[in-house]
Amino acid sequence: MKCRWLAAAATLVFGVTAQAGDAGVELAQRSVCLACHQVDSKRVGPSFRDIALRYSANENAAAYLARSIREGSRGLWGAIPMPAQRHVDPATALLLGEWIMSLAPDAASNGTTGSPSN
Repeated sequence: MKCRWLAAAATLVFGVTAQAGDAGVELAQRSVCLACHQVDSKRVGPSFRDIALRYSANENAAAYLARSIREGSRGLWGAIPMPAQRHVDPATALLLGEWIMSLAPDAASNGTTGSPSN
């Protein structure tokens, strides 16, 4: 009986996580993020997972990323600047920032430090 309950709980947790990941990818597709970024590999810009890893120690990272999405950035990831994405509304940009940060492994377990000033 206990095993069935644990299996059901694990299925629910992993199913919700997968749905959240799918929703994040769909949101990134609708916002045209995937033209320059991929989840796990560099394209024109860094992968979303690398972004999450860099800022994983910053508790305000999602808001910082939302600002960077809307306002653009320069010189943080190399010579190619990220142009401002004004077509992405502030609420969607924040959702994207939160989704990107959900891709980071636990900062305490990987010893990563980072801040938006990196």
